[in-house]
Amino acid sequence: MSSVPPPTEPERKAEEESLGSLMSQVSHDLSTLIRQEIALAKAELSKTAKDAGKGAGMFGGAGVAGHFVLLFLSIALWAALGDTALGNAWSAVIVAVIWAIIAGVLAWLGKKNLDEVEGAPQTTETLKEVPDALKPAKESR
Repeated sequence: MSSVPPPTEPERKAEEESLGSLMSQVSHDLSTLIRQEIALAKAELSKTAKDAGKGAGMFGGAGVAGHFVLLFLSIALWAALGDTALGNAWSAVIVAVIWAIIAGVLAWLGKKNLDEVEGAPQTTETLKEVPDALKPAKESR
């Protein structure tokens, strides 16, 4: 004599509820899932854009500082060639070296900031799970 196992929860639910009701629940659950995924993606991309903006701003600062390096090195060369007074030429070189250090620090900070940009890792992970969530559950008998 073979014993029939009791119906599983999905089987019981399928017997008690209409197909339209079940489809309505699936549709509601799917739209909720999609809304949540969109909200997560917006939050992650907003943070990513903010971090990328910081890094880009620091690279911009490094570009301005690099421009000053060229400006002051040019002034230093001009002063050294045009005037033999040691004080004026060396003062321009010192200012140029300071700007070179500032440019280097800003470039390093900008690169560090851009290296930390992650994109949307949680959204990517959860979107990989959506196809599995839509597959019917396998029954174990």
